[in-house]
Amino acid sequence: MLRALFLAACALAGILPAPALHAEPERWAGPFGGYWNAQFTIASDYSYAGISNTQLQPAFQVGLDYSSPMLLKDGPPLWLWFTGFASNVQFPGLGPGVEIDATGGLKLNLLDRRLAIELGYLRYLYPDYPASGGYEYGEVELKVDYDFGPVFVSGRLRWSPDSFGHAGQSWNKRALVSVPLSFLPLPADVKLKAYGSLGNFWVEKPANYGIPGSDYWYWQLGVVTTVWGLDFTFAYTDTNIDYAGCGNTHYCSGRAFLSLTKVF
Repeated sequence: MLRALFLAACALAGILPAPALHAEPERWAGPFGGYWNAQFTIASDYSYAGISNTQLQPAFQVGLDYSSPMLLKDGPPLWLWFTGFASNVQFPGLGPGVEIDATGGLKLNLLDRRLAIELGYLRYLYPDYPASGGYEYGEVELKVDYDFGPVFVSGRLRWSPDSFGHAGQSWNKRALVSVPLSFLPLPADVKLKAYGSLGNFWVEKPANYGIPGSDYWYWQLGVVTTVWGLDFTFAYTDTNIDYAGCGNTHYCSGRAFLSLTKVF
């Protein structure tokens, strides 16, 4: 079963490690003095919190972001942001479908932009699946990032009052660390970062969600190479859910995946 992860959790929140791992893209001028970004991804698997959302099949994803101009003239950098995300999915017993995520919130930068605090709301939509199943749900997200220089650290907390499949309350906690591998002898136009993340997912009604117990751990290790304006990700993800607890499938098992992202 399914947040993505994410996301976002999607967000940002999905198979992509985190927005901070991507090179800063050029932005298009948007309404009200804001800016747009867009991204397209081809991936060998769409993993949310360590569990495959595509039954280990490829995913094709598109995202669109909007950032408002600064809201405070004389205060710290504060702005509104909105994100739309779409991906193909395939859940056991439901068949292929589409996931559409709508996200919005506030972001605040402090300490010369080294500290970033975000508070937002995510809505997961599955138009191909029957509404009676309760598959569509929402999450509140708090995210705190700090850039120590070469090391970037991110903490994320998501809460849903009624998660996927009417599974009741859920809490999704995740920590992520990334570091540039600048010591390697690479061409000037090639950037390489390594990252690792560790998370815990808890849900009130695990049987509805499709997992054997109320909580499980998930983790991911990977590298992101930026070259020719593209982000190449190679990563390994896993959970502590065994084969039997994942419906006698490998959707929760350790596996490597690849993705290619273009950010505009």
